[in-house]
Amino acid sequence: MSTLKIYGTVKSRTARTLWMAEELGIPYELVAVDYRARETRTPAFLAINPNGHVPAVDDGGLRLHESMAINLYLARRHAGSPLAPHGLAEEGLCLSWSFWAVTELESPALTVLVHGQALPPEQRDPQKLARATGALRPPLSVLEGELAGQAGGGGESRPYLLGDRFTVADLNIASVLAWVRTAPGLLEEFPSVSSWLALCLGREAYRRIEAMRRAAG
Repeated sequence: MSTLKIYGTVKSRTARTLWMAEELGIPYELVAVDYRARETRTPAFLAINPNGHVPAVDDGGLRLHESMAINLYLARRHAGSPLAPHGLAEEGLCLSWSFWAVTELESPALTVLVHGQALPPEQRDPQKLARATGALRPPLSVLEGELAGQAGGGGESRPYLLGDRFTVADLNIASVLAWVRTAPGLLEEFPSVSSWLALCLGREAYRRIEAMRRAAG
């Protein structure tokens, strides 16, 4: 099997794809591309991803961008993994939940991260933080209902979105919600989501990504 090249930095959405590679246990090479130093705008990188964003991957000559799509591809590429969808119905669910994470969660979650933690305190905007936190409550209510077995007319609670198995759907959503862990009191409003997120972020593969992030400074 060829070594997957992952372009980016662990302090970006690239962490999402690194987590996936670690879960799959596949050989990969992290090719450092620092967007803050505008390395994503060089001709060499634009030849890999003309959008000028990370992550991007090269899998034996196949070049892909968009982290959610990359992860869904890797799940199918390594279909023997428990993370991969088993059958068409699960594939539809993994696609649906991954797109949902992008459309419903990612923008307000990023604002919470930036104005609640990432920026220096004097540059944070409390109003933007409050609006983004409020915008997260409706989708988090949807996820809470799903995990608690309340969606679609009722049912039993389950540890992961598709049942008893951690899949690419869980990974893709958890990689976004990891950004809001420091939002005061938010996740406590959604106990099933909170328990599910702790389970996802407690996995060995994710802890290795966290160690990489700490080592990067």
